Amino acid sequence: MSNSICSEILDMLETDAKMSIKDMATMAGVSENEVKETIAKLEKEKVIVKYSAIVNREKVESDETEALIEVKVVPKRGLGYDDLAERIYRFPEVKSVYLMSGTYDLSVIVRAGSLKQVSQFVFERLAVLDGVSSTVTHFIMRKYKEHGVILMVKDKEERLVISP
Repeated sequence: MSNSICSEILDMLETDAKMSIKDMATMAGVSENEVKETIAKLEKEKVIVKYSAIVNREKVESDETEALIEVKVVPKRGLGYDDLAERIYRFPEVKSVYLMSGTYDLSVIVRAGSLKQVSQFVFERLAVLDGVSSTVTHFIMRKYKEHGVILMVKDKEERLVISP
């Protein structure tokens, strides 16, 4: 299977992971069997790591809180940033960790039951890690778009036609 077909299938799965094999084959111009084999190969090679849903949590009653935490670190000689990133991503509250360029080193996305729980995580577990020099916590108040999906769709205003 060519790289362009693999890339095309990956793009389709990122857009809609529930898309049928038949639809993917039609769109890519290949057989259903080729699509199945390609997906199996990509899963085996860990190119496709997981299938997941994008959830608009504002539509569900939940007190859960998410925060983006900027973390400045002092990397250990011979280990770089990877060792500390691994220690951070092993916490169950941590949903994502990214190595960044710019004013801080790691971007950590955390989800917990409340603002207080996020705060406790930061000052009791994250900030005290050996190698963490500082943190800045930003609480996520509302998500407008996530992974390319617009979450805040406005309802169309229905206006009455007024004629003289």
